[in-house]
Amino acid sequence: MLKTKVIKEYIRDSYNKLLKDISHKRIFWGIVFCVALMFVVGLSVMPDQVNVQLGQPSPKDFEAPRNITFESQVLTFIKRQEAADRVEPVYRTDENVILQLQESINGHFTIIRNVRNDDAIDKEDKAEELKNRLDFGLEDEIYNELLSMSDAQLERIHNEVIQIVRQYMLPGVLPADVELTKRNILGAITLLNLDNGSKSFLRALIEEIEFRGNRIYDPISTNELKEKAIERVEPVIVKLTKNQKIVGKGEIITQEHIEALEKLGVLTTTNPAIPLFGVVLLVLIFLGAITMYLYQYRPGILEKEPLLILLGLLIISTLLVSNAVTSINIGLGAEYSTLVAYAVPIAAGSMLIAILFDGKFSMFITTLIAILIGIMNNVELQFALVAFVGGVAGIYSVSKLSQRSDLVKASLYIVGANVVTILALGLILNYSLPMLSVAMLLGIINGVLSSVLTIGTLPFWETAFGVTTSVKLLELSNPNQPLLRRLLLEAPGTYHHSVVVGNMAEAAADAVGADALLTRVGANYHDIGKVKRPYFFIENQFTSENPHDKLAPTLSTLIITSHIKDGMELAREQGLPDSIIDIISQHHGNSLISFFYHKAKEGSLGDVCQEDDFRYDNPKPKTKEAAIVMLADAIEAGVRSIQKPTPNKLETFVRKIIKDKLEDGQLEECDLTFKELDIIAQSFVKILTGIFHSRIEYPENVLKEMERGKINGGVCKQSTG
Repeated sequence: MLKTKVIKEYIRDSYNKLLKDISHKRIFWGIVFCVALMFVVGLSVMPDQVNVQLGQPSPKDFEAPRNITFESQVLTFIKRQEAADRVEPVYRTDENVILQLQESINGHFTIIRNVRNDDAIDKEDKAEELKNRLDFGLEDEIYNELLSMSDAQLERIHNEVIQIVRQYMLPGVLPADVELTKRNILGAITLLNLDNGSKSFLRALIEEIEFRGNRIYDPISTNELKEKAIERVEPVIVKLTKNQKIVGKGEIITQEHIEALEKLGVLTTTNPAIPLFGVVLLVLIFLGAITMYLYQYRPGILEKEPLLILLGLLIISTLLVSNAVTSINIGLGAEYSTLVAYAVPIAAGSMLIAILFDGKFSMFITTLIAILIGIMNNVELQFALVAFVGGVAGIYSVSKLSQRSDLVKASLYIVGANVVTILALGLILNYSLPMLSVAMLLGIINGVLSSVLTIGTLPFWETAFGVTTSVKLLELSNPNQPLLRRLLLEAPGTYHHSVVVGNMAEAAADAVGADALLTRVGANYHDIGKVKRPYFFIENQFTSENPHDKLAPTLSTLIITSHIKDGMELAREQGLPDSIIDIISQHHGNSLISFFYHKAKEGSLGDVCQEDDFRYDNPKPKTKEAAIVMLADAIEAGVRSIQKPTPNKLETFVRKIIKDKLEDGQLEECDLTFKELDIIAQSFVKILTGIFHSRIEYPENVLKEMERGKINGGVCKQSTG
């Protein structure tokens, strides 16, 4: 383990020394993915070395240009394989299994004899001792019978069970037949001429001991027999005469045909240099287009090595799956062989890129991949069009993804788009009804396979590259998540505070165009560190006693500020995304804990205390989401101190908190504008007004009438006279 770790560190250090900055790494990965793309595209585009393909129709009639006799490796292999397949498998009996069973049985009878002969145990206690040692769950009277029977009787039942076990195990028992053999042994015990207590004991004994199969497959002996059978098969000699037909035009090429044509030397080859140069140019155009798009619209991806690697792997994987699907022979005839390209699940790559990056970028990549798919399938437009339409449908289906089950619904969109597109193309290309039916069926398979691949691989991409998707955030927002569940049980006041902050922050983020889901989930987890010392925070103090009254202000400050570090540690332990951890670390910035600062100023410390000693030692918010959580947290924590809150009081308080944070420099590192701060304030006021709305005060006599109506089991109704 240590050696593996050292090797990994060595590779990582060497990699970082060779590629010191992101520009070098971009070039390196660009070369890697360029080579990989050339290989993947070349698998489909490069012409075969021969002009016939196994399983495909022969393009022309092939005849033997001369007489030839040769040993057929293909037919010899087939004949030898058939001989090997006729060999029956060899089994051997493992004697150790029976010996182990006997030892196990003997061990239990030894326990009985030891207890029977142990004078140190009172006679009245021996049954209990035997019961504890055997632990068979039998009735006490059975243990008493075992103790009271004679040595000869005990020896008899001992021998009886040994004989029965040997009788059924000696012929050999396959692992699959162990349970059946065990039931047969239990049945044989039932037929013994013994008292019911002895039978019950023996059945319990058989149930207790572990049975294993003792008839074991012997691969070595079986292979030896197969090898001997293969050696007995004589090589197959094929004789071809001049002008003898090898394969006719339209006939399916078999391995025998290819072997004969190779022996005759009639297969043609092409120079691969020209198509290889075309593949290189095509791949360079493909990567150049992606690079220009990234520089123009998504430069952030170019600055992050993991995202570059993720993008490259998604594209390569999509094309590899395409090659794998198109290589399948559906076996319905030559005219159907190319239709399998309709089943290529390009939409899986489109959906993954849309979820892990964004929809617009995925649309661009889907267009390029669809063009490649058409080129890789004999430059046929219909396959490119179906790939593009299916990919667009997949992107649309995940544009408002709210849970993983939505990915299942996505298959319906893709299936619908594929079927309609294939129907249109089939009518244009004059497909026969059977061909059109097969093509549409393959389009349906395409949609289902795309959804399956997306659902199955999305968690891997999320975890491996640390990408926080909306699906991941929705899963983290589930109250049954371990950290949120713990917060609810151990710090219920903080949990309620976090929920309210989450609602406020989500509404504000949505209003200013920030990531509302990330903001809400970050707010749910922002105070998770308080579970370490919940009762040191006012929202979790349900009695009049405050532990801070007995502590120095500096120590109280240390305890309060530590919930940030504790929260980050808990988040990392649970594998929360970095974006959530950033909100946890930044939601207080380096704000001043004014209560304890003023308490220290008024106390014995006096003028010697410094503000810096009573500030959080954390980074200021770097993003809109973190800044919004900071503001929502401060406002929610303070708004409850307002006496008889009204909309005007709430708005004044909200704007004061935002102004204080702004003047304290807490918002100087995020990109919130003054206009956005005004929108955030309005959003907060709207939420808080809903929480603290005034209620109608009913007169006391009305309350009594309502209460009396509730007691009487009905809704209070005014008398009609």
